[in-house]
Amino acid sequence: MINPRQARDFARSMGRLAKTDRVDAQTLAELAATLARRPDAERFLRPLPDAVQQDLAALVTRRRQLITMLLSERQRLRLAVAVVRPSVEAVIEMIRKQLDDIEAQMAGHVRQHYAELDTLLQSAGGIGPVASASLIADLPELGRLNRRQIAALVGVAPYAKDSGQHRGRRRIAGGRFELRRALYMATLSATRHNPAIRAFYQRLLAIGKLKKVALIACMRKLLTILNAMAKTRTKFDPVHVHA
Repeated sequence: MINPRQARDFARSMGRLAKTDRVDAQTLAELAATLARRPDAERFLRPLPDAVQQDLAALVTRRRQLITMLLSERQRLRLAVAVVRPSVEAVIEMIRKQLDDIEAQMAGHVRQHYAELDTLLQSAGGIGPVASASLIADLPELGRLNRRQIAALVGVAPYAKDSGQHRGRRRIAGGRFELRRALYMATLSATRHNPAIRAFYQRLLAIGKLKKVALIACMRKLLTILNAMAKTRTKFDPVHVHA
């Protein structure tokens, strides 16, 4: 599979602004031929997930949907008049039960098919069952790419915006949004419970970095650590990380 945005950008670069099945087919064929000539073609492609990974991805996605639904119903409950409150409360209770069921299925699926990798990932402070399942489901490239490639894939790599002597502010862009959101929540926890990330975060704040900038840097560092752990099949070692 290839990122559809990249395919569309390739079409625009060729001056093809129209979008039809025929135009798309021709553009994809030319893009494939262009990538095939590159020695690093693999970094532009995402392998098709197998059935086991597709099932886990579906469970992770369904959990996210239920969380969104639960938040919406809680907002409605705050504004609901007395006559409709029982209905909203009943829906909230139903969603909670569904969440419990989906999370149990998700945990069982991970234990059955990805127990070793799950144990490795959860050995790092900040990574719990949900974050681990999200990484396994949405980032099959974990442990297979270098730190720059994996950071760009998730969308936590800073990109330059320079022109001539002007040096623009570095910003992150692109990547896998839902996965980045899961990594953000894990990093918030890691800044409190992971000694390596906590020390790094405090060091960045001490030199004047904004909290948001420091958190993104911590996301990138945590992802780099997890990538190295998956590649070497070793558990988190705070001593080694500090070294």
